[in-house]
Amino acid sequence: MALSQRLDLRQTQSLVMTPQLQQAIKLLQLSNIELSDFVDREIEQNPLLERDGGPGDSGGDSAGGDGGANGAAEPGMADLSGPDEAPPPSFEGRTRDTVEMTSSETMGSSSDAPLDTDFENVYADDRFSDGTDGSSDVYGSWQERGGRGGFDDDDSNLEATLSGQVSLRDHLIEQLKIDLPDHGDQLIGLALIDMLDESGWIIGLEIEALAGQLGCGPERVERVLAACQRFDPPGIFARSLKECLAIQLREKNRFDPAMEALLDNLELLAARNLPALMKVCGVDAEDIADMVAEIRKLNPKPALCFDHTPAQLVTPDILMRANPGGGWLIDLNPDTLPRVLVNHRYFARISGTARNKADKEYITERFQSANWLVKSLHQRATTILKVASEIIRQQDAFFIHGVSHLKPLILRDIAEAIGMHESTVSRVTTNKFMATSRGVFELKYFFTSAIQGADGQAAHSAEAVRHRIKTMIDAEKAEDVLSDDKIVEILRGEGIDIARRTVAKYREAMRIPSSVQRRRAKMSRM
Repeated sequence: MALSQRLDLRQTQSLVMTPQLQQAIKLLQLSNIELSDFVDREIEQNPLLERDGGPGDSGGDSAGGDGGANGAAEPGMADLSGPDEAPPPSFEGRTRDTVEMTSSETMGSSSDAPLDTDFENVYADDRFSDGTDGSSDVYGSWQERGGRGGFDDDDSNLEATLSGQVSLRDHLIEQLKIDLPDHGDQLIGLALIDMLDESGWIIGLEIEALAGQLGCGPERVERVLAACQRFDPPGIFARSLKECLAIQLREKNRFDPAMEALLDNLELLAARNLPALMKVCGVDAEDIADMVAEIRKLNPKPALCFDHTPAQLVTPDILMRANPGGGWLIDLNPDTLPRVLVNHRYFARISGTARNKADKEYITERFQSANWLVKSLHQRATTILKVASEIIRQQDAFFIHGVSHLKPLILRDIAEAIGMHESTVSRVTTNKFMATSRGVFELKYFFTSAIQGADGQAAHSAEAVRHRIKTMIDAEKAEDVLSDDKIVEILRGEGIDIARRTVAKYREAMRIPSSVQRRRAKMSRM
């Protein structure tokens, strides 16, 4: 067969990952906080983009009239009429922005969805200072010397401190100034304060290494440490759990030889082995019960009472509530939807004054980029609403009856029901939260593996089985503690085919002790 060259013309279809398509895919998996940061960066870089001020905001140059600003429409509410029906989300015309860029003529059909594709603390105000007036203030970070004076800044004022809460560091420094008047001892104490962890312990403290770093003898560090261990809260500056408990017991005048022996054998206490503890401590059952009760009153993490860090609340992306006529109403949280406008008036103004080709190309590129961002944001919102609606439809029993009725669910089930790819559903359910009558849940929560039912019965959700195991253990009595084998027997009687090792795995994942440990714990409380 002779070899020859020839030209062929072939027509093929392939997916081209344009920068705009990559951006759309990236937007889909962002959380609402990440999305807001992304939009802010885009607005900084694109002069044609601006945020909408919300309902009733005229928007200045960008609002109203022909050629005005056009923004992302806000998707409306999906109405799920009941557990047996799954109508697609219907969007009411409740847009607060203009809708030219997100109308059906501009957006295209739902089948054109571009998203569905297979793919240390520095204390700046409290620094070490040695003033020229002979005074010496060491109450800053002990590693840092130089800079402004410590606590008596002339710039400070009463109003700046009225609403603040006392931190652990400030609380300890006040005691340090009273109990250790020597400035050298204060410097050592400040070094120890800076070494505290969040529990109030000093883990891995090397006395000789710290003494060498501070240029003093190890015995002086030991003396300062002993003084600091008498500070409030009791148990602070401990180097181990044993030392933390011992400090608190000395404070209560309860540290005797028997209690010291108990602290030397905390592993027996953790295992609830009271007979062994009685033998080691040389006490009877009544005394060991009193000693254990005394230990339980202590605080193993004394610094946590000074933890004033506010809890970071989750802002849900989807809001769900019951429909008075039956079923559920699902809406996107407007607080998490960025309202972005494309300023057509400004575009018309500057495009008419462009003098060279480079300027015109830049303006056109920015305009196209702005339109694509608006389109992508709208498509992201509608895709999230569509996926959330199908999840609610398939997990309807969970919202009515609770976790025991959670059904097994995988990404493919949702993807096939709404006609999207599994990767799209995976991106939508990542870092997205839904507020329901039963609490706020991440969308990933509703996807659980299946456990086969006995005798060919329907499969059960692994999360529901874990909940059932925890319910049984919480209800057990001291004289009838359930072993893993007994739990397996009960579950199989309820039609759940599960292995003993699976029960043990679920129990350990929920940090539930074994039956032997639970029996000892319950007997010790009697």
